[in-house]
Amino acid sequence: MSSGADQKIRCDACPVMCYIADGKAGACDRYANANGTLVRTDPHRVIEMALEDGSRVVPFAEPDKLASWDGNLLNGGNTFITAIGAGTTYPDYKPAPFIVSQQVDGIDMVTVVTEGIYSYCGVKVKIDTDRHVGAEQQAVRAQGEIIGHVTTGEYGSQMLSLGGVNHLTGGSKKQGRVTCDSMMKLCNREAVELSIDDGLSVVVQSGEAPVIDGVKEEKMRVGCGSATIGMFASQWQGLVDEVVVVDDHITGVVSEHQAGKVIDWQPTGIKVLGRKSTPGRYFQVAEPGTGWGGTNIDDPLSILGPFNRKHAVAGQTMLMVSTTGEQYAYYVLDEDLQPIQQPLPVTLQQSVERIAENCEPALCSVLFMGGAGGSLRAGVTQNPVHLTRSVKRALTRVTCGGVPAYVWPGGGITLMVDVQQMPQNSFGYVPTPALVAPVEFTMRRSDYARWSHRFHHRSGRGNER
Repeated sequence: MSSGADQKIRCDACPVMCYIADGKAGACDRYANANGTLVRTDPHRVIEMALEDGSRVVPFAEPDKLASWDGNLLNGGNTFITAIGAGTTYPDYKPAPFIVSQQVDGIDMVTVVTEGIYSYCGVKVKIDTDRHVGAEQQAVRAQGEIIGHVTTGEYGSQMLSLGGVNHLTGGSKKQGRVTCDSMMKLCNREAVELSIDDGLSVVVQSGEAPVIDGVKEEKMRVGCGSATIGMFASQWQGLVDEVVVVDDHITGVVSEHQAGKVIDWQPTGIKVLGRKSTPGRYFQVAEPGTGWGGTNIDDPLSILGPFNRKHAVAGQTMLMVSTTGEQYAYYVLDEDLQPIQQPLPVTLQQSVERIAENCEPALCSVLFMGGAGGSLRAGVTQNPVHLTRSVKRALTRVTCGGVPAYVWPGGGITLMVDVQQMPQNSFGYVPTPALVAPVEFTMRRSDYARWSHRFHHRSGRGNER
């Protein structure tokens, strides 16, 4: 590294190896030249624990104390040192920037802290909505570039898989930059507008309601149509002759459903135009869409055929409702057994409101997923497999910004973490392109000493006590 306030200095925090002029930042905006010294632009942070109002983020050190810091933890034994602002281990042979020991419940523990550079990483997005945003496998775009795809939907939610090494490095430079930028914003809980081929546009932000084609989603469905019948059948009994809960996946019919049978609900002669599963449960009543219950229909009667005169009678009543209670209609059969819409009786209003009441707020969830590879492990031990085995044996706890990470089974250290629980702006980037994310490995001091030569030998980078 060059020295002197009038000279550029070289940053070795990532493979780009920027030369940075005095007063300027590198390409990642994470490191800068301050009077000839390479400095981190973001503060290193720790989590203050065991507070009555929950854990919170606090500065690692006040600016006027940084110059005289002796390596001791400033906030005593109720803190957890995070990797946010810690720096990286690049090149791989460098030890982790911080290796800190501390007693926890009388046990000597060591936390190894580093910011990982992840070329192999992605983002999983859960969008709480019944609306059909796009078919599975359709491309998801940001700024016109493909950054991922629609994956298998889950109960009441649409799912996106974004990023990954193929989108970061396998396409054009622009695609890589846009993919990296979109993932970083999502992981930092910022809003990102996405478009789905042959589908809709969605504004996604962790912890916020999705905005789908310009409309803010309010509710996540209470369940599929069949589940809704099961939950509320007894509350409808005696108030209405038939209830149909319209749903793109499983439409429920109370008179045929087992929930109706056990309370002796009488047949109504209704005919549903769908693929019948078990009694009272119908698949494929319509195409997916943004209408009733995630279908493409605006008129719920379009899913019904003629009523069977063997059971249907004039004056018979019917409630049709969506899985969120946002759409509903009440009908009475005329002399020709045709359903005629009428105002919803007050006696049924509460049951419709009960469905809506049981719907949770629609939110977007963003999970960061990455593989902790060579540089991360080599920064902890000279034999990286020791760390992998220690994690798999639950001897080492993996956290990201202080938040417990889920480590996938199988080979390697493939981790996943909810960014909503992490401190704001925990993620950065390097223009290779790759994301930079905090990761901490916490273990017993005795375990660390047994398999890490670095416990007895330091290179001068980082701090230990």
